[in-house]
Amino acid sequence: MFTQQTQVRVRYADTDQMGYVYYGNYAAYYEIARVEALRQIGISYKDLEAAGIMMPVLENHSRYLQPAEFDDLLTIKVLVRQMPTVRIQFDYEIYNPAGQLINTGQTLLAFIDKTTRRPCRPPKHITALFQPYFQAEP
Repeated sequence: MFTQQTQVRVRYADTDQMGYVYYGNYAAYYEIARVEALRQIGISYKDLEAAGIMMPVLENHSRYLQPAEFDDLLTIKVLVRQMPTVRIQFDYEIYNPAGQLINTGQTLLAFIDKTTRRPCRPPKHITALFQPYFQAEP
């Protein structure tokens, strides 16, 4: 299983009238964490797109457990539980500064050929970068 984490500080602009992070901003937090997690293992969205591969989001799910507030430093854990194929599913766990789990989420993305706009398998170098995380343990 692939896991990485990143941190995001809640900006004032991210909050609503109650002082809590507006629910729609969690999708942006997922994207930040997903892009950074992939970057940490050597996968660049920019390079993928330049190579003709796009990764649109097919599904986005969130569960709100506790609110986040302005200036909180959130820790976002990203998990990929299955080896990517034509699709890749990311699970998210967001923790507040006290270490409490405040949000869980999931996005499902597809690998799409930029020219044909058809689903495709991930490039071999992407599969190779994920492979060590899915090796069977002895």
